Amino acid sequence: MLKKIKNKFSIIYLIGFLFALNIAIPTYINSTFLGNFVPEKVIGIFYTAGSLLTIFLLIWIPIILRKIGNYKITLSLLLTSILTLLILAFANNSVVITSVFIIHLAITAIILFNFDIFLENFSDNGNTGSIRGGYLSIKNVAWVISPLITGFILTNGDYWKIYSISAILLIPIIYLLYKNFRDFKDPEYEKIFFWDALTLIWTRKNLYKIFISNFLLRFFYSWMVIYTPIYLHEHIGFSWGTIGIIFTIMLLPFPILEIPLGKLADRKLGEKEILCFGFIITGLTTIILTFITSNNPAIWASLLFITRIGASMIEITTESYFFKKIEADDTNILSFFRMTRPVAYVVGPLIASVLLLFLSFNYLFAILGIIITIVGLSHSLTLKDTK
Repeated sequence: MLKKIKNKFSIIYLIGFLFALNIAIPTYINSTFLGNFVPEKVIGIFYTAGSLLTIFLLIWIPIILRKIGNYKITLSLLLTSILTLLILAFANNSVVITSVFIIHLAITAIILFNFDIFLENFSDNGNTGSIRGGYLSIKNVAWVISPLITGFILTNGDYWKIYSISAILLIPIIYLLYKNFRDFKDPEYEKIFFWDALTLIWTRKNLYKIFISNFLLRFFYSWMVIYTPIYLHEHIGFSWGTIGIIFTIMLLPFPILEIPLGKLADRKLGEKEILCFGFIITGLTTIILTFITSNNPAIWASLLFITRIGASMIEITTESYFFKKIEADDTNILSFFRMTRPVAYVVGPLIASVLLLFLSFNYLFAILGIIITIVGLSHSLTLKDTK
């Protein structure tokens, strides 16, 4: 039985790696790709629309899971994702491109949610930090190598190559899912309605603080993923090849640190201390980016690397703390937790779009850093640790 569970973990980790690669390869060029069809300052609106659709689907997903099951839903969404990526690769109409992009963002978020259910089903609370650390680290290896792949391929604005490769990566995932999880037995998904789940989270103050911490991390990502590539390419003047190298260096803390940090949270410190330091490092370094006008890639790579040291600390501790507090059948609470990402992608781009009407592009970093530091510490310092 133990050997069978370990094998399932290996398969889920491999699926997680391939799907992360599928997401990561186009992530940092999505905003510039959309810039070929819509004005730069309104690109964030389409991320907001995709996030609103994601929120709607996450509200309803527990009900759908009870009727259809996690395996069938995941398989169907993967097939649909291939279709959306191929449309993005070869369509030329701006309405089609933006509409399909919105749908694709939502589908991707739901598939990540489905994979969480597979992983949580085979996990135990005593090793949650280690399991989640391993899962996040293997996915983050994909995020580290993907900018190099993108920078190597995207030499003449051939965006169709990026989306085609992303679609191809889903084929082995479908095979692995069919071969290993077609007999997956769904847990008895807890029947809690939307407002009941919201009330439950609100009354469990430590769970609420972890939700806020996770939201802040996703808010940070929403600005950095959408606006950093545009800023480095259009304003600083880096080529995509150089940006690929910068982003690869930037993302190294995730695969390097999250496994040891997960073990540290399980066995010694708990999550609170790591989370607090994560907010301080991420927030203060992001503020510094505001004042960097150099076109030296080493400077940008170094500072962005430090921001991700902090972000990796926030990510593993929020994941570890949250999954120690829930079970596999708590799909309503899990859907709310995963909803922090699309909510952040609603709020983040909207705020940034308004600010860009009045401020220079670089001041987004200062405002983001201040928010991360102040709000993050105000919630993490009062968190009741698991140790």
